[in-house]
Amino acid sequence: MSVQTRAAVLREPTDEHPFATSAPLGVETVTLDGPGPGEVLVRIEAAGLCHSDLSVVNGDRPRPVPMVLGHEAAGVVEEVGAGVTDVAPGDRVVCSYVPSCGHCANCAGGNPVRCADAQAANREARLVTGRRPFRDADGAELHQHLGVSAFAERTVVSPRSLIRVPDEVPLDVAAVFGCAVLTGAGAVLNTAAVRPGESVAVVGLGGVGISAVMAAALGGAHPVIAVDTVESKLQSARDVGATHTVLASDTAVEEIKDLTGGGAAATIEAAGHPAALATAYGATKVGGRVVVAGLPHPRHEIAVPIAALVGEEKSILGSYMGSSVPRRDLPRLFDLYAAGLLPADRLVTANHVPLGDINTALDRLHEGSEVRQIITPGG
Repeated sequence: MSVQTRAAVLREPTDEHPFATSAPLGVETVTLDGPGPGEVLVRIEAAGLCHSDLSVVNGDRPRPVPMVLGHEAAGVVEEVGAGVTDVAPGDRVVCSYVPSCGHCANCAGGNPVRCADAQAANREARLVTGRRPFRDADGAELHQHLGVSAFAERTVVSPRSLIRVPDEVPLDVAAVFGCAVLTGAGAVLNTAAVRPGESVAVVGLGGVGISAVMAAALGGAHPVIAVDTVESKLQSARDVGATHTVLASDTAVEEIKDLTGGGAAATIEAAGHPAALATAYGATKVGGRVVVAGLPHPRHEIAVPIAALVGEEKSILGSYMGSSVPRRDLPRLFDLYAAGLLPADRLVTANHVPLGDINTALDRLHEGSEVRQIITPGG
């Protein structure tokens, strides 16, 4: 059975600022088809506004439109379709934007974020079942954003996208685990495999970067150096475990080298910008690891001197969703939060933002004044 729900719909990408005036996201009353076989209806309680959402709005990450945006969210299961046994109505869940099929070569090889079925569905802006359950007032189909479409009061997702949330974790905090925490912590713990006592530098302090700082501190890294252009974000990094902070500038590389005695053992690039990656590469010691976790515009490239790459034996590692296994890693991260060891609530710098204010929230994200804003679609 179909339901009516409010949703933030992107009809045309634009980089016209302020977004509060150009209003790229229109809050519309749309029709949402109920869950079919292998699908779940979720009431969205909290959705994080991520830089990846902004990249779709401004055209840096081209996606088919019209689309219901949002990919980082937590909510409550309201209804399940035929054949669904993983979750039940009433379950508190967090969404993962790469649903794992469990049987393709990547899933079977322990790399579910590379799931072939999920990647195809996400590229085509549909669910892994093949459906697009949202329709606008004229009956036209709306595209699904990364299998989630969380900027809506309700959405339909695959059960493969859902992980239960413990009662100890508030849903407005759980939301940021689905992207920011999983990606940032995973970049440190999974991709870089940082060991206690190793030095770590994190370049770019959005939700992913702050999460990387938290994970580095939790894992016993030392020193933990945070780098950004915004002083308030440097303070946020200090609040969650950074031992040193560096304001991004032409001297940042040398400052990091001075703090680490020649360069960090692992650097995490979390800004999605070539200049940030150049800083991370330059600040990495001989034999160190450079982890690229930020998603830039597809046209962005960097030049790396090949002789230095060989002679210095630096490794450049891509990290998509923190090289994570969501069904393995998220329960662990929730437990760490509940134990007071992973202060993920510190990421949330603006809470309970109404769906109708989402374009103003995009302006704040573009300006860099917030780490994570939590949209509450149901008001």
